[in-house]
Amino acid sequence: MTILIFLAALAAGMTIGMPIAFALLASAVALMFQQDMFDSQIIAQNLINGTTSFTLMAVPFFLLAGEVMNVGGLSKRIVKVALVLVGHVRGGLGYVTIIAACLLASLSGSAVADAAALATLLVPMMQAAGHSRGQACGLVAAGGIIGPIIPPSIPFILFGVAGGVSISKLFLAGIAPGLYMGAGLAFTWWYITRHDEVKVHERQSAKVFMAALFEGAWALGLPAIIIFGLKFGVFTPTEAAVVAAVYAMFVAIFIYKELKISQIFEVLVAATRSTGVVMFLVAAALVAAWMITIADLPGQMVTLLQPLMGNQTLLLLAIVAILFAVGCVMDLSPIILILTPVLLPVVKQAGINEIYFGVIFIVCGSIGLITPPVGTVLNVVAGATKSNMMQVVKGVSPFLISHSIVLLIMIFFPAVVIVPAKWLGGY
Repeated sequence: MTILIFLAALAAGMTIGMPIAFALLASAVALMFQQDMFDSQIIAQNLINGTTSFTLMAVPFFLLAGEVMNVGGLSKRIVKVALVLVGHVRGGLGYVTIIAACLLASLSGSAVADAAALATLLVPMMQAAGHSRGQACGLVAAGGIIGPIIPPSIPFILFGVAGGVSISKLFLAGIAPGLYMGAGLAFTWWYITRHDEVKVHERQSAKVFMAALFEGAWALGLPAIIIFGLKFGVFTPTEAAVVAAVYAMFVAIFIYKELKISQIFEVLVAATRSTGVVMFLVAAALVAAWMITIADLPGQMVTLLQPLMGNQTLLLLAIVAILFAVGCVMDLSPIILILTPVLLPVVKQAGINEIYFGVIFIVCGSIGLITPPVGTVLNVVAGATKSNMMQVVKGVSPFLISHSIVLLIMIFFPAVVIVPAKWLGGY
């Protein structure tokens, strides 16, 4: 009964067009009334406490780093390196997109930011080479969702805060799955374009490649610094976010000289707006999470899933089905903040490692970003390229299948996640 009240209040709020944060507060209030413990001071106190976490300071700094990269030329130079590397092969611009997506993912941690940058830069080039607009947009959207998987990752930060899980370990455990998703996209792109007659870029000389690599070295150095620092304990995820923001700003202003001093205020305002949305959502979700704990929703969910508790694979498949269903109608951040406190105790009781589950959770939730009807990343790509939404949905379909197959492989063969994570120190 408690679960139904929570879901009904949340669904009702969303149905009438209420912002997700306010719908979460409404569902928390509904649970308070159901538990006969309504107190406005509790709501206010939890709202304030929800944004005072040191760990959450990583969010605004990673968002700032992403804004600086796009304005300051770091993203453009990463695309140039990938273009010189594989632009000359058949369908090479598709592989450029995939490589650039993996590299950008290791810089910003945001699917929306990565997809917007790639769409603006690469979709016109892919169309000029002879690829269809839908095909190009679909690949960019599918590549963009690698952003939340390869560290640094804002969704992993939210999962770690909501579930009390080590964010550093989540970051390191996400490296291999992100690369698997990129490899899956590369195979799918090869398969669907193998007979296409498209233009290819001229093979560049070793001198041109080295020049592009030298120019992009400053941008490419950032992920190496972050991963090295996290693996060897040089800094925490929050400190890594500060390093990323300061490093990106230094490179954009003094090395590439594309970010002018007069533009800094605009960049800070854009990052602040994004931060405000995310942080208020986090605060509202933690009010709901507090009530979820008080009302013992995890215990009730354990009871519902009890028949599957003896089989970890079946339990994960059931949870993934739930996440897919929710992901079709809701963005990734609220999914993490709502369902992590509910599902994490269930998988812990079933003996599933929380780091492994975190990776599965975020991969599945990220796939929801390219799943209609909401599909946040689909909307971003369609808007950035002024494309018809149905074109983008059709174009992303084969890549949606590819990501889903990679997810199923990780569920049926956990070692593909666990072994690399142990080697990197993220397990």
